[in-house]
Amino acid sequence: MTLETEVQSLRQVPMFRDVDPARLKLLAFTSERVQFADGQRFFSQGDPSDAAYVILDGRASVLLNTPGGDIQVAELGSNALVGEMGILSDTPRSATIMAAEPTTALRIDKRVFLELLAQFPQMSLAIMRELAKRLERTNAQLVAQSSS
Repeated sequence: MTLETEVQSLRQVPMFRDVDPARLKLLAFTSERVQFADGQRFFSQGDPSDAAYVILDGRASVLLNTPGGDIQVAELGSNALVGEMGILSDTPRSATIMAAEPTTALRIDKRVFLELLAQFPQMSLAIMRELAKRLERTNAQLVAQSSS
């Protein structure tokens, strides 16, 4: 995958749409493209939050560790951003992310991610919207589970 292809992939991520192409090129250049095999973990629940990932190709499962074992709460595909919650809250990972098939992702270092948010307030707003949507989905799932 070329730098230009990575820039095009980043442009597909809603929070990066309004970012200047030169800045996206810098982001792609300073980020690390990583490959995950089917079943390989991006990170585990409780790990330090040191980076965010943009899934370029493939799928990943979001797993929560519970006393009864891991439960899958979501599956993410291309252009999904993962790992940003721990960076924003400065807390350990709240879930495990595991490749559901061979997956390529762009690893964005915590420092670079936070600098982007400081320079582009519209990105912060886009992340807040995405987090609010996730919270709404989780609340709806909890209501559905409690009524069954």
